[in-house]
Amino acid sequence: MTNTNASETSTTLVTGGTGKTGRRVAERLEARGLPVRIGSRSGTPPFSWDDESTWEQLLEGVGSVYISYQPDLAFPGAAESVGRLSKLAADKGAERLVILSGRGEEGALAGERAAQEAGLDWTVVRCSWFNQNFNESFFLEPVLGGELALPTGDAVEPFVDADDIADVAVAALTDSRHAGKVYELTGPRLLSFDDAVAEINRATGRDIRYVRVSDEEFRGILKENDLPSEIADLFGMVLDGRNAHLMDGVQQALGREPKDFSSFAREAAATGVWNP
Repeated sequence: MTNTNASETSTTLVTGGTGKTGRRVAERLEARGLPVRIGSRSGTPPFSWDDESTWEQLLEGVGSVYISYQPDLAFPGAAESVGRLSKLAADKGAERLVILSGRGEEGALAGERAAQEAGLDWTVVRCSWFNQNFNESFFLEPVLGGELALPTGDAVEPFVDADDIADVAVAALTDSRHAGKVYELTGPRLLSFDDAVAEINRATGRDIRYVRVSDEEFRGILKENDLPSEIADLFGMVLDGRNAHLMDGVQQALGREPKDFSSFAREAAATGVWNP
């Protein structure tokens, strides 16, 4: 195991470095004065999970890696790509790896194993639905339009905040005490998607509707918006009750409570992001 300060002088490659968690991880590392390399399609040089020729240059001189696989670690081919990147990172001299994984996703476990077998000090950060799906991702447009239609039924979810995810990831990237740990992160309470929309309404004073649709109807919505149909498969899998319980990963890693959805909603509303 590397010592606590091993990554204090080495560069961290942040894949998905412009995404919901990667951007926050990069910002936190840079705020500490630590060198960061952004892995994204728009980066210089660019990074793409689909083009392995983009990997080697970005991994030169890297001491640690944050892996956030796009579009999702449970998608076909993800584990193989993660395994090859992790092994290349180890061959290039990296010592530490933190992987963002899916909570309750069997397919994501293969990605975790691939990262763990690369020979690096590893930490797994498991999450499911982010608060920020409502203001930075595919729920934003429907919320702005006043109606969110999803095939979630009565499912409840302990939505977790991307700031908490990033804080845990940065702790794991910079402190060897987190090596070999699997942190399963949730928010502090269970909410239905109807509850989440109600919280947004309270924070904004708007009247956004939550509409339950069938799986078939949802697949039609995805197709209309050029989104992968696998998203519907994930909905059906992770909202069957398997994640309808709280975990204490944030408390374990950081020694504090996670952010509640109502706090997130108030902060997001104050930015005006939900103003139509």
